[in-house]
Amino acid sequence: MPRAVKRTWGTALLDRFQRPAQVVVTGFGVVILIGTALLASPAATTSGAPAGLLTALFTATSAVCVTGLVAVDTETHWSMFGEVVIAGLIQVGGLGIMTLATLFTVLVSGRLGLRARLSAQVETKTPSMADLRALVRRVVLFSLMCEIVIAAVLTTRFMAGYGQPFGRALYLGWFHAISAFNNAGFALWPDNLMRFVSDPWITLTIAAAVVAGGLGFPVMFELYRSWRRPSRWSVLTKITIVVTAGLLLIGTLIFLVTEWRNPRTFGPLDDADKLLAAFFAAVMPRSGGFNTVDISQMNPSSWLATDVLMFIGGGSGGTAGGIKVTTLGVLALVVWAELRGESRVNVGHRRLPESLQRQAVAITLMGVSLVAVSTYILLVLTPHSLDEVLFEVISAFATNGLSTGITAHATPAGHILLVLLMFIGRVGPLTLGSALALRERTRRYELPEERIIVG
Repeated sequence: MPRAVKRTWGTALLDRFQRPAQVVVTGFGVVILIGTALLASPAATTSGAPAGLLTALFTATSAVCVTGLVAVDTETHWSMFGEVVIAGLIQVGGLGIMTLATLFTVLVSGRLGLRARLSAQVETKTPSMADLRALVRRVVLFSLMCEIVIAAVLTTRFMAGYGQPFGRALYLGWFHAISAFNNAGFALWPDNLMRFVSDPWITLTIAAAVVAGGLGFPVMFELYRSWRRPSRWSVLTKITIVVTAGLLLIGTLIFLVTEWRNPRTFGPLDDADKLLAAFFAAVMPRSGGFNTVDISQMNPSSWLATDVLMFIGGGSGGTAGGIKVTTLGVLALVVWAELRGESRVNVGHRRLPESLQRQAVAITLMGVSLVAVSTYILLVLTPHSLDEVLFEVISAFATNGLSTGITAHATPAGHILLVLLMFIGRVGPLTLGSALALRERTRRYELPEERIIVG
C-alpha cells in the first residue's frame, strides 16, 4: 500500500511539472505577493512610514525576477529589514529560476523516446527523473558555495581597502554576493558601483559572479567536471561558451571605441581603468544590471549596443534573462547552414533537430514583438525619447536592471507596465521554451508541399 501511495504522489508531481506555465506563474506570483506585503510594512522603510503599494510591488517583482530596476533608492528608502527582505526575494527567485530551468531540462529529456532520451542525457549530461532530489540539492549547494566565495572576497576588500568594520563589510559582501550571482543588479549605494570603477577587486569579482550565475547550472557543472577536455563538452556548453566569449569581446571593444573620449564616462579614466570599465560594461548586459559609469551619460551608440546585448541575455538554465545566448547561437548556425546551402544544421559531430530551430525562431520573434508593443505603449505614457524608452523596456523584458534613469520618474501606469514586463520576461521564456519542447508531436500524414517567395 505505501508503495502505491508513493507512486501516486510521484505521478502527481510529474504531472505538475508537465504543466510548466502553472508551476512558474503560480510560484513566482505567490513569492511576489509575499514580498510586496513585507515591503509595504512600516518596518521596511527608513522613515517608518508604510511604502506605497505600487512601490512595494515594483521592488518585490524586480527582486524576485532578479531584474534590479528600482523605483526608489535602495539604500536611503529601505531599512535594514527591507534590504534583508529584498536579498531574500533575490535568493528565492534566483534559486527558483535555476532549479526550475534544470528540472525542465530533465523533464524534456524524459518525454523523449528511449533511444532519444539516452542520447540526450549523454549529450547534455542531465540526470534522470529519478535523480530529482539529488539534482535540486546540487543546484542549491552550487549556488550557495559560489555566493560564499564571492561574499568572502568582497568582505575582505571592503575591510582592507575601505576601512569598513567587520560587521558592515560582511553585510555588504553578503548582500552584493547574492545580488551579483543571481544577476539581480541591486546595490546599496545611490550610484550603484560607480565609486568602484577603478577597483578591480570589486568590479572583477562582481563580473565573475554575474558570468557564473548567468551561464547556468548545467554548463557550470559540466565545466567543473570536464574543463580540461573541451572536446567532450556537450553542444549546449560549446554554444554557450563560444557565444558568451564572443559577445564579451565584441562588447568590450564597442564600449572602448564609443566611450573612450566621453568626458562624462570613460574620459577621465586612465587607459587601464578604461579597459576595466569597458569589460564591466560588456558583462553587465548579460543580465547583471550593475554599472560603474553613469548609464544616462553614455552615447546613444553605446545605448544601442547595450540594447542588443541585453536582449540576447545570458545562458539557459541560469539566472540571466533575455532570449539566451543559445537561442542566438542556434539562429546563427541556421543562417550559416542556409548560406552554405545545407539542408541540415550541424555542430561538430552533432545535428540540431528542426524542432529546436523553430523554437529559437519562435522565442526570438515573440521577444521582439513584446518589446516593440511595450515600447510603443510606454512612449504614449511618458514624455521620454525613443532611445530612453527602448532601453528601459528591453532592460525590464531581459530582467537586466540597467537604466537611463527614467524608471524612477515613470508614471504609475508606466510602473505597472514595467512590472508586467519584468514578470513576463522572467517566466515567459522559461515557460515558453519548456512548453514548446513538451508540445512536440509527430503528424501522421504530410500535406502537399508548395514554395512561396520570401525576402
